[in-house]
Amino acid sequence: MGFSTLLDILGSMIIGAFLFVILLRMNDTATKNTYTYASESIVQQNLVTTITILENDFRKIGYCADWEKIADPGRAILSADTSSVTFLTDVFPYDGTVDTIRYYTGDTTSLRVTPNPRDRMLFRVVNKETPGGSNLGITQFKITYFNSLGTKIATPVAVPGEIHSMQIDITVESTAAYDNDYTTAYWRQIRLAAHNLTNR
Repeated sequence: MGFSTLLDILGSMIIGAFLFVILLRMNDTATKNTYTYASESIVQQNLVTTITILENDFRKIGYCADWEKIADPGRAILSADTSSVTFLTDVFPYDGTVDTIRYYTGDTTSLRVTPNPRDRMLFRVVNKETPGGSNLGITQFKITYFNSLGTKIATPVAVPGEIHSMQIDITVESTAAYDNDYTTAYWRQIRLAAHNLTNR
């Protein structure tokens, strides 16, 4: 076997090693892109689901099919804090019965089963039912309250009847990360006002 043959074999091995490294990097990039796109889709769907439910409930604060049962919308909000609110409404099938809905978040230790250390449960409790929550990757659920003049009300709100509108901030993250990178989506509802809160 000649010297040139050995050089050819050595050159082929070096080129093969480079091609193998490039192939591994392409595979890693393809895997990361696939995970990222799938994660972004899931996070967006979770955010839309959360927003749809929240807006439907919050816009019906003080609503009842039998309006005389909540004749004073100023008393529809029972308690309000930064990450929790309790209010009166009439939930589907809108039978004229006054229901109480409470939204609040659990702490970060309530979801130790997920790799994300920041996600927490968002609970929705109707009347005295067992709290029902879902793990949608929520890392922030913050409510800011305003009076009829647009002035921010300090929390916890001492006089819920002063609430005229509210701002809702929600952040959703993927429950698992790829290479310590969590996908994030943010939503803000500025000055959401239930029709019955403004009808005073």
